[in-house]
Amino acid sequence: MNRTDRLLAIVLELQAKGWLRAEDLAAHFEISKRTIYRDMQALGESGVPVISSPGQGYSLMEGYFLPPLNFTTDEAIVLLLGSDFMAQNFDAQYQAAARSSVRKIEAVLTEKLRTEVRDLQMGLRFILVNPLDAPTHPGVLQQIRRAIIQRKTIHFEYHARSTGTSDHAKTTMRDADPYALIHVEKAWHLTAYCHLRQDIRHFRLDRIEHLKLLDKTFIRPIDFDSQREEFGNLNLIVRALFSPNVARWVLEEPSFYAVSTEDCAEGLIVTFKTRHETDLLDWLLKWGRNVRVLEPESLRQRLIEEAHAILQNYESLLP
Repeated sequence: MNRTDRLLAIVLELQAKGWLRAEDLAAHFEISKRTIYRDMQALGESGVPVISSPGQGYSLMEGYFLPPLNFTTDEAIVLLLGSDFMAQNFDAQYQAAARSSVRKIEAVLTEKLRTEVRDLQMGLRFILVNPLDAPTHPGVLQQIRRAIIQRKTIHFEYHARSTGTSDHAKTTMRDADPYALIHVEKAWHLTAYCHLRQDIRHFRLDRIEHLKLLDKTFIRPIDFDSQREEFGNLNLIVRALFSPNVARWVLEEPSFYAVSTEDCAEGLIVTFKTRHETDLLDWLLKWGRNVRVLEPESLRQRLIEEAHAILQNYESLLP
């Protein structure tokens, strides 16, 4: 916390608790009493009416309070939509916090601004998930979030989708150091150092069962960057040609892994960057006869195998 943030936090603490001793403030902000003395002097010099009393510590002059925040209509809408996102995609604890923040934001709006915001909300909805998309085990999200904060190693059972041609799950027990949570395409993913694989891995939360926090703690690498880890390891290049019949709809509903598009005489060529072929397999299959993989050859063969398997499911029904 920098000094400016700390000075504001000290004022908020004094507002909330009344009298506080220098040692109490020093312990709360994990700084020395000498630093607190300097901070209180700085607050006084900036116009904050701080009073002190031997044995009691510091307090704010009666009647002093920070002015309420002023939001524009756009700022209020962004904050309220953000709270809506949190309420839909987090566990019960953060859902309650999101609803509480909405009430607080609305409370500081002027009546005119509150009316404008409500009118805009009536015509602007931010729907992210439906009940079928909700986490199967919402408690897992809360436990992992706590493990990230406390730097606790976790132990769990993981059901990984097979990388072969079949869709059976491969179940393994894992110990992992949780680094970050990332929400991608309606699902939560955990970025963690996997002790079994001795490397950073990504785990879908809805494939995690029997999770528990261990007593073992870890130190997250200081150079860890969740965005780089999530998006920097997309080393597999895939190119696919889509027929003109579906080109518009491919652009309207792009894959998360798409990085570029190119119009050509035969249709639309889309280039993807992904980690594994399985990341794209289901998405490509839904376009049926209207897509042809140009590269890599291995993914083209997998689609051929899937097409044969689908045909076998219906062979008994053919005339």
